[in-house]
Amino acid sequence: MITIHRRWARLVSYGLMVFYAAVILFPLYLMLITSLKDNRQIFTRPFAFPNPIEFGGYLRVFTVAHYGIYFKNSTVITLCALALIVFLSALASYALAKYEFRGKTAIYVYFVLGLIVPIRLGTIGILKTMIGLTLFDTIWSLVIVFVAMGIPLGVFILYDFIRMIPEELSHSARIDGCNEHMIFRRIVVPLSQPALATVAIVNFIPVWNDFWFPLILIRSNEVRPVPLATALLFGQFETNFGMVFAVLSLASLPVMTFYLLLSRYFIKGLTKGALKG
Repeated sequence: MITIHRRWARLVSYGLMVFYAAVILFPLYLMLITSLKDNRQIFTRPFAFPNPIEFGGYLRVFTVAHYGIYFKNSTVITLCALALIVFLSALASYALAKYEFRGKTAIYVYFVLGLIVPIRLGTIGILKTMIGLTLFDTIWSLVIVFVAMGIPLGVFILYDFIRMIPEELSHSARIDGCNEHMIFRRIVVPLSQPALATVAIVNFIPVWNDFWFPLILIRSNEVRPVPLATALLFGQFETNFGMVFAVLSLASLPVMTFYLLLSRYFIKGLTKGALKG
């Protein structure tokens, strides 16, 4: 009787997982087949497989719309922002988790408040600051804003993780002649790989997909990221939806690739950290 209940429970679990996978994959499938249609097929046969298959949208993305420049801009902005978010969050979390000093709690609360207060409330102040620093209409203005957006969440994730690293490891390293920089690089960072990967994953999509700050801080066509450039594809009288969905399909590839790569890295780091801990 128990075996039958287990089989039914397993069957229900598999059924729910298949249903959940279908809910996630169907919009991706719909986006892909729509990118292979012209406007007539999109409106007359929206759910049907394209016949004939049209690759004109993908060709126009790079030949007419010059999306290679926009993808390069988004890649540079995202990679620079993520590297600084992970690095600065790890340094701040290490100092807060492993050292005692006056104002430590206030600084941690300050970072937590960064999760509560939306950064978009300071849009006007950010715009004035970037103009004053002569960074307006440059990709570095976006990098700075995205780093400011990501550090509070990075510190929130890393603080407890680093605090759980046994202090005995640091003491042993100091006896062996390691300074604080070496302890951070050789002990804290390797053992924090799962948390570091998590910080990178949760910040990748908001940085890659952000539309608000590029709209405010970017004017030149040469420095536009993908989301801002995609919004300009919608015309007043006519829109090539095949081209729009081609851009969306291409823009989703880095997100999925980044997630798959760091998911493996996350599992590897988690196992490594468990064995060392």
